Amino acid sequence: MATLRNLKIKTSTCRRIVKELHSYEKEVEGEAAKTADMKAKGADPYDLKQQENVLAESRMMIPDCHKRLEAALADLKATLVELEELNQKDGPEIEEARTIIPEIEQLFQSTEA
Repeated sequence: MATLRNLKIKTSTCRRIVKELHSYEKEVEGEAAKTADMKAKGADPYDLKQQENVLAESRMMIPDCHKRLEAALADLKATLVELEELNQKDGPEIEEARTIIPEIEQLFQSTEA
């Protein structure tokens, strides 16, 4: 059964995953720059290979975050619908959930484009 507490938890989960996603995107940018710098300076092939592995691991985390965010968003929407069916249509938790849903959908649209 959906409660306002569950809705708040699911909203916070979505916010946390979005934050993680942005963090991984920044990490990939930094690691890519570091890899390019190492290539330009002619770094040791072993060190360069290790750096490329670090970059590949960081890149793998982005699709994982997308999948978790999609699942969390679907869960949040379902909880919101369930609460609205129970005639709980007002409150800060409801408004926060209604605010974050379009933000996340916008994020998905911008990454697909």
